[in-house]
Amino acid sequence: MATNKQSEAGKKKQATKAAKPRLKRQVFAEGHKRKFLVVVDETPEGESALAFAASRAQRTHGQLALLYVVEPGAEFTHWLGVEEVAREEGHNKARAVFRLFGRKLKAMGFEELAPEEIVREGTKAEEITKLIEEDPDIGVLVLGACKDPSGPGPLVTTLAGGRLAGTFPVPITVVPGSLGLEEILALA
Repeated sequence: MATNKQSEAGKKKQATKAAKPRLKRQVFAEGHKRKFLVVVDETPEGESALAFAASRAQRTHGQLALLYVVEPGAEFTHWLGVEEVAREEGHNKARAVFRLFGRKLKAMGFEELAPEEIVREGTKAEEITKLIEEDPDIGVLVLGACKDPSGPGPLVTTLAGGRLAGTFPVPITVVPGSLGLEEILALA
């Protein structure tokens, strides 16, 4: 019995060492603005998240941050030249997606909103988490849920419904894919 208590105490001590202190959010400190982070890609649910986040940012005098993640192509890792070309193409695609989302913002009536554009390389879930840990101004992650009956989509499932949900560093807002633009703006 004493051995069991000792091992439990050892596990707790290791868990405490492994957990690093959480970065304090600065969203309401002087000189800071709360950022609404939207992951942009070419999926329809990204537009729902964009509309909600833009409206919340404008109404609360916050900032809109758009993140595009260039995901690595596993098949090219052993060919450096091909990997470099793929990386460059990913960054070009990111710029095109940012232009597209800029036009969507204007079409929705958010001409005055100038979003911060962020490009990261890696897997989406990891890069989202890293960015939020690094930027103390990010106050809300906004994700759009897919209308598909098979599920809300991989990001929503991983971040809002997976093992990270209870320990995620900021609130996650999930915008239902079934809502139209007017409904989203009315709720935001």
